[in-house]
Amino acid sequence: MICEKNPRAKELNVAYIGGGSRGWAWGFMMDLAMDEAMCGTVRLYDIDRPAAERNKIIGNKISAHPDAVSRWEYEVSDSLKDALTGADFVVISILPGTFEEMRSDVHLPERVGVYQPVGDTVGAGGFMRAMRTIPMYVTIAEAIRDYAPEAWVINYTNPMSLCVRTLYEVFPKIKAFGCCHEVFGAQRLMCAMLKTEEGIEGVTRHDLYTTVTGINHFTWLTRASYKGIDLMPMYARLADKYYETGYDEGGDRNWMNSHFNCAQRVKFDLFRRYGVIAAAGDRHLAEFTAPWYTLNPDVVREWKYSLTTVDWRVKDLHDRLQRSDDLISGKEKLVLKPSGEEGHLLLKAVLGLGDLVSNVNIPNRGQIPNLPLGSVVETNALFGRDRIEPIYAGTMPSNILPLVARHIYNQENTLTAALRCDRKLGFSTFMNDPQMSAVTVADGQKLFDDMLENQRAYLPKAWFK
Repeated sequence: MICEKNPRAKELNVAYIGGGSRGWAWGFMMDLAMDEAMCGTVRLYDIDRPAAERNKIIGNKISAHPDAVSRWEYEVSDSLKDALTGADFVVISILPGTFEEMRSDVHLPERVGVYQPVGDTVGAGGFMRAMRTIPMYVTIAEAIRDYAPEAWVINYTNPMSLCVRTLYEVFPKIKAFGCCHEVFGAQRLMCAMLKTEEGIEGVTRHDLYTTVTGINHFTWLTRASYKGIDLMPMYARLADKYYETGYDEGGDRNWMNSHFNCAQRVKFDLFRRYGVIAAAGDRHLAEFTAPWYTLNPDVVREWKYSLTTVDWRVKDLHDRLQRSDDLISGKEKLVLKPSGEEGHLLLKAVLGLGDLVSNVNIPNRGQIPNLPLGSVVETNALFGRDRIEPIYAGTMPSNILPLVARHIYNQENTLTAALRCDRKLGFSTFMNDPQMSAVTVADGQKLFDDMLENQRAYLPKAWFK
């Protein structure tokens, strides 16, 4: 009996698409092992079957750890059908393509002066990543429709908005939502602000009340409070004080020590421009505007964040593969610790094991009334037994509305172009991104054609007729 450690636990079947994930999957496995309210089977499916086989070994070692309070059995599935049939939950966390395609996404636009800190959501790189991701998600959505239509589906793959949007386009009755931790960082920044600027210690992000609005990686907080204290004026003082020098949250997150850290200067500049708190990492936020923050590598350094190169990602994967070897061999001792993500908590909430409010990416049902219905937006939502109820965020402030709406319409056109293999619509959408504003039509057309060619292995043949 899988749930012998706690017979009262909910026994579940979880399908993990992209089950060979190195890194994030291990955190999810640890979260499950440390939660006594659930147990069951996780079916790992990956086109890289050896990677899934390795995670099967790691997952079962985590489940057998002396500190584990619940039992999970990890197995590898041969097909989407095998993984999905009978699943209560589906987790999707895949890498669309290889690092060679990502190299094209991120670095080929540099020849026309376009520098992308991430290149996976918007801009030239985000568009091309979407072109190869959307066909994969069509296949996944069809499989969920056919084999697990009642399952709850959690997406972690980027481009987040378009992945979730594709799932609903193909299977409108799907129960899917997208999770992203970027808002958590902005909430932790305000906790650090309370400590360093006001001397209020011990505050966690769960102690804050925030109103979340926007789209993934371009989210905003229009309200923020702590125990009845309005944090917006406090944040305004923080932005003014550290606008030039940057802020390192108490000295433990210096931007020079990591590709993912920043000095918050982009956030502070956006707040000073618009009076609303930008709630994502600076490297993501920078990609949604005209190239104010990305004009060239020197400008990026001035704003005190980093361009995440594909060479660094290749090295990071090499390190994670080595860690996989070490975990399997026992060279690295397994230590169970929370990942900081909320995926397992959201599973519990929809099982009826306690309501939870969190930011989530789902279709707009009116939670942001001045954005298009059906477009995927990011707001808070109440997770409860077999339901997700978006929390009304109110109308988006008029000064940031044009910034966000432009990307929503671009994303809708990106989806249409991908489904129809429409080069004309694809190119006009590609050029309509604000990062491409200084690129000539001729240079843009050559870049578009070359980048699309680099995706050939992942695209329908109709693109190249």
